[in-house]
Amino acid sequence: MTVTYSSRVANATFFGFHRLLLKWKGSIYKLLYREFIVFATLYTAISVLYRFFLTGSQKRFFEKLSIYCDKYAEQIPVTFVLGFYVTLVVNRWWNQFVNLPWPDRLMFLISSCVQGRDEYGRLLRRTLMRYVNLTSLLIFRSVSTAVYKRFPTIDHVVG
Repeated sequence: MTVTYSSRVANATFFGFHRLLLKWKGSIYKLLYREFIVFATLYTAISVLYRFFLTGSQKRFFEKLSIYCDKYAEQIPVTFVLGFYVTLVVNRWWNQFVNLPWPDRLMFLISSCVQGRDEYGRLLRRTLMRYVNLTSLLIFRSVSTAVYKRFPTIDHVVG
């Protein structure tokens, strides 16, 4: 789903940026705030428990347990997993960019295949390119809200 707030982004101030993040429907903050609150609560509870309620021997046992867990957490290379994830995201974006319908490529193909310098050849090439532009417009209209606002109905497309 595409949501347009480019005017709000352009006019956002440094101190008003947090309000813009709250309006953002696809924000990472809106996606992760529950997990962050749970993490911060658990971390605070464990920290308070460790600092105020554990005895000296219990603190040493907790430290040994933490070192043990840290040793096994290092076996999974986080940088490798993160690099793999970033590569996956960038490849997906690049494939979307490469698969965009570019009318220029099809125009060159049509102009090389449809021969003729007469009126019929020119009209045929122009009609085919109009159909190509129409299909591109219909595709972009279903994906982009800016194009949909510009051409909300088929009558606007015809006009």
